[in-house]
Amino acid sequence: MKKKIINTKDAPAPIGPYSQAVRTGNLLFISGQIALIPETDLLANVSIKEETEQVMKNLQSILKAEDVDFKDVVKTTIFLTDMSYFNEVNEIYAKYFLTDFPARETIAVKGLPKNVHVEISMIASL
Repeated sequence: MKKKIINTKDAPAPIGPYSQAVRTGNLLFISGQIALIPETDLLANVSIKEETEQVMKNLQSILKAEDVDFKDVVKTTIFLTDMSYFNEVNEIYAKYFLTDFPARETIAVKGLPKNVHVEISMIASL
């Protein structure tokens, strides 16, 4: 199977030359999501918890577009502008993964698009 480009109106439109997700074979590669609210393109960033919640909702919308959910996620990457956010991000993230957790790494970075504090990408198995 060749690659299939995934774009849903229920998640923020890409802010650069990339797709929300790409499906190839039985894998779905989801681009890093930030806390943009799809309906308004405004940021949900009053707190790191609110920011993370919006990121997870955006990821959930993309998963849903391909009829999968968080139980199908095999790998995540979390980018943080400060590791002091680690526990709060984990608290929100854990609400979406109840069992059979995916592989993951969390990386501290100097900066992220639109000056957000968290970005998360995923790979899901279909």
